[in-house]
Amino acid sequence: MASNILNFLCQILLLIQVTSSFPTEQQVFEGDGSIHADNILKVRAELQKAEIIPTVINDFIPSMTLNIAWPWKDSSHYNITSELGNTIKPSRLQRSPNVLVDDDPTSTSLTKGLTFVLTLTDPDAPSRDDPKWSEMCHWIVAARGPKDVTEVVEYKPPGPPPKTGKHRYVFLAWLPANRTTEGLHLVKPKDRQHWGYDPDVDGFAGRVGVRKWASEMGLMPIAANFIYAQNKEQ
Repeated sequence: MASNILNFLCQILLLIQVTSSFPTEQQVFEGDGSIHADNILKVRAELQKAEIIPTVINDFIPSMTLNIAWPWKDSSHYNITSELGNTIKPSRLQRSPNVLVDDDPTSTSLTKGLTFVLTLTDPDAPSRDDPKWSEMCHWIVAARGPKDVTEVVEYKPPGPPPKTGKHRYVFLAWLPANRTTEGLHLVKPKDRQHWGYDPDVDGFAGRVGVRKWASEMGLMPIAANFIYAQNKEQ
């Protein structure tokens, strides 16, 4: 797990042009930074089409693209990728993924020293038709520097229950909204279900999750990606 966290950090540091060497078992993918407006708008359109906007998060314009890749079984080849709504078998998602963030060269919102946060949430727990457990927190990682990495919530592989259809698993990358370079005091949700909140008090239409948590932590979304996964028993 530690190597997976370091790999996530390495991807983030590539973005802000900090050079470090991390001895991990995972391959480091280096982006070329050539992100165009049509790619950004495609991300937003797919989030809207899947109703992630506005169900999970308020409407926003991504400033980066977020690429996720899982290894095939025990290999070091990370060729199972998130492609804005493709379906992946849960058995292929058991190991924590590599994360690659590509920066839009026209963006001026990113500066060295910021804390980057990655979250993974399931808004379809236990099912999209009956999201009474929504949302389910699956992962929170924060990275501020090569020796300042925190896995706030351990990676929980997607595991949709039988006969609950396809679940959306949503990755979101965040930065502090006030651009502070001070360390963030991220609070671990007291429970994965509902991200520890009371949906009757804090939720909307029975849902509550990463949007409220990120708002309380002072974070703004900068990138997103998602997959579908379902139990083989339907």
